[in-house]
Amino acid sequence: MTLAVYPGSFDPITNGHLSILRRALEIFPRIVVAIGRNSEKKSLFTVDERLEIIGEVTRNMNGVRAESFDGLLMDYVTGLGSNVVLRGMRAMSDFEYEFQMALMNRKINKDVQTVFLMTDYKWFYVSSTIIKEAASLGGNISGLVPQLVERRLAEKFAQLRAAR
Repeated sequence: MTLAVYPGSFDPITNGHLSILRRALEIFPRIVVAIGRNSEKKSLFTVDERLEIIGEVTRNMNGVRAESFDGLLMDYVTGLGSNVVLRGMRAMSDFEYEFQMALMNRKINKDVQTVFLMTDYKWFYVSSTIIKEAASLGGNISGLVPQLVERRLAEKFAQLRAAR
């Protein structure tokens, strides 16, 4: 039973991410959504908040679990007994970065394969960054993220405004 590791920041998880997960479950019976702990990246949600949100929105997806990790992705993947990294791509702009990362990961561990799934057309323009920007300015993000994420974003931005 092949385990795939779907790494990312998922800050926050979007319907595009969930679409990739649903489609990947048709290929891989088990998937770990792996949040990399990157101290240099400024995140809106804490790792624990993201783990909680992902756990909730994927609770009906059999075979999916969320974890966080430190260090090299290749070490984490092999530590789980996996040899598959799952990545989603939206546009050609994603391709160069993803290609570079896949080649570097292959240099680190030639036994780990990177599998790319293209996003569904309706999520082509959706990214966590653009979702956060729209939500921070009061934009309508319904239908682009799960309702839980929409609610948590509204709460988070209300807290940030109150703290100013």
